[in-house]
Amino acid sequence: MRPIIKLFGQLFAGAYRRFTQALDYPELTQISVQREICDRLIKSDYGKTLGINSLADWQAVPIVDYDGLEPWILGQEKRQQIPLTPEPILFYEKTSGSTGAIKWIPYTQSLRRSFNQMFCVWAHDLIVHGPKFSTGKIYASISPQLNVGNSQSLQDDLDYLDGWLRWLLRPWLVMPKGLNRLHNMQEFKHQLALALLQAENLEIISVWSPSFLQVHLNYIQENRELLHRELQGIISGDRLQILLSENIPWMQLWANLKLISCWDSAKAADQAKGLRLQFPGVLVQGKGLLATEAPMTIPLIAAGGYVPVLDEVFFEFEDDTGCLQRLHELSIGKEYAIILSQKGGLYRYRIGDRIRVTHYYHQTPCLEFIGRSQDISDLVGEKLQASFVQDALNRLNLQGTHFQSLVPVTNPPHYILLLDSAQQTPEMIAQQLDLALAESYHYNLARSLGQLAPPEVLISAQIPELLTSIRLQKGSIWGGIKHPILATTAMSQEILEALKSHN
Repeated sequence: MRPIIKLFGQLFAGAYRRFTQALDYPELTQISVQREICDRLIKSDYGKTLGINSLADWQAVPIVDYDGLEPWILGQEKRQQIPLTPEPILFYEKTSGSTGAIKWIPYTQSLRRSFNQMFCVWAHDLIVHGPKFSTGKIYASISPQLNVGNSQSLQDDLDYLDGWLRWLLRPWLVMPKGLNRLHNMQEFKHQLALALLQAENLEIISVWSPSFLQVHLNYIQENRELLHRELQGIISGDRLQILLSENIPWMQLWANLKLISCWDSAKAADQAKGLRLQFPGVLVQGKGLLATEAPMTIPLIAAGGYVPVLDEVFFEFEDDTGCLQRLHELSIGKEYAIILSQKGGLYRYRIGDRIRVTHYYHQTPCLEFIGRSQDISDLVGEKLQASFVQDALNRLNLQGTHFQSLVPVTNPPHYILLLDSAQQTPEMIAQQLDLALAESYHYNLARSLGQLAPPEVLISAQIPELLTSIRLQKGSIWGGIKHPILATTAMSQEILEALKSHN
């Protein structure tokens, strides 16, 4: 199989070569992409309404968030033609971010091609610079369609790619038949567990959130006897014996596994760290900044970081003073909010992600995702920021913990830290947490005045799955659920009681 995998690398070499050449000329490349996107805008009803006639009118395009574009995207219903782009809409994909309501993002052929190009560059880099793949067997995330009627939504992660590439990859996939049509979460987990356990040659796992994979590993561990019975005579005796282990050694089950691709920045960092501990020797590679709205950065082994998709997406960056910078103008160590324009009809779109410039590769800055712009919780004026909370939790040195989420509660106003496991008692952690958060002036003031009660700590291995189940019932897509390090809306009493019942 190795020679065939090398052929794949050669197939993607042209895209990789063009991309790395573009990295030498970020300013010229970005101007070219901006002009292409602006040409689409000029031909659209949206552009005509704004009076955009040429690239010189770019500053007249308003900087908007999703709410500003939603009437143009949906109108009365999802349509095949929308006023934002002259291209027809292939489908709509819903986002399931950690904050806010569900958003529907229109996909055109040009936008899908942007994802396609990103994949080709990433795949070539992995084949040439990454682990020596030999079986090529891939599990690419599939999310169950728990809400019937979303026929216009993506069925699995491969639908982000062009038809020829999907056709090329199908034979390599661990793809249980009919899995994406299951509407029952338990049945989905069971069927996926059976398929993964039968995939002895599994070499690559590609998911969005690391918690998605962790849920399935936990299911296999907890239901190992049932799975063992069902797999009698289907998998080898040695692997059946491994499956019965009190703590399953995952690397013995999937001895060929070489790559896990998932989010590993900001709120996903701890969960990705947990996977690295469970799969020693496997490359757990961050996906970079990849959103439903657009591919933004690619993890390149050769670059030692995350390189912007500068030949498909036009970027503007807002610094803390509100000034806008172009890609080639960014400074190492500085933080910026991203404003993007892509080929599917989103122009000067404030996506809400913040990045830090880590270093330059060729002549282009590498961008590390550090969190959302609006990750602030404010019950009584304490104004806790997600980045501060993350630093505070890091200082607690919570050994053996892979899931952490600080949530506000209104009655009485206080914070609860949710953990999947911990070596210290909840009371000890709560005291340390209170001291760490008190380094924030506003939090300390609120505690001193009695506006905030002391924090609580709840510890249970069931917490991540329980929160996931609640989010699924509200319409989120399972594979893309991100549990925030800091929740920005208060937790309901009903959810709180459900969590405490598992504590």
